[in-house]
Amino acid sequence: MAVTQPDRGCDAAPSTSDLRWAELADLVLIIAREIQFRGYADERAVPLSQSEGMVMRYLLGVPAAPSSRIAAATGLQRTNLSAVLRGLEGKGLVERHANPDDGRGVTVQATEHGKNNYALVRREWGTAVSTAADGESADLDAALGLLRAVEAGLASARPQPSGPRPAM
Repeated sequence: MAVTQPDRGCDAAPSTSDLRWAELADLVLIIAREIQFRGYADERAVPLSQSEGMVMRYLLGVPAAPSSRIAAATGLQRTNLSAVLRGLEGKGLVERHANPDDGRGVTVQATEHGKNNYALVRREWGTAVSTAADGESADLDAALGLLRAVEAGLASARPQPSGPRPAM
């Protein structure tokens, strides 16, 4: 559901709608930063960077994936993904295995510790956001629907890297 905005040039004044969308984008970035800034109350929680969280979120939806597929799904450059995977592996949250199909490639999967940690940090994020909103949930379903649509639209409109596409 990608929405394209008309090109108004640099000198055109933004519409009220444009300003509201800009405010939404700004608030999403601020909220994400505030959630990460808080840290975790549960001492068992392993902190995740934004990139680590994206990789874990993807891996929880698939049994295992090659790094090329993870990079494509998360929008991370392969070199950056390698560093993220090393960090997650060092924290015991993911593990790499020889690809069972051909034995040459490597697949990555979340460990049980990784799955449990992601569930734990999600609960903490949810508690933090709910507390910040004083538990007000009247518009929560509408907000979730809008944010899911925005996320899907942004992901589908993500610029593709130039050069040959990796095999998936």
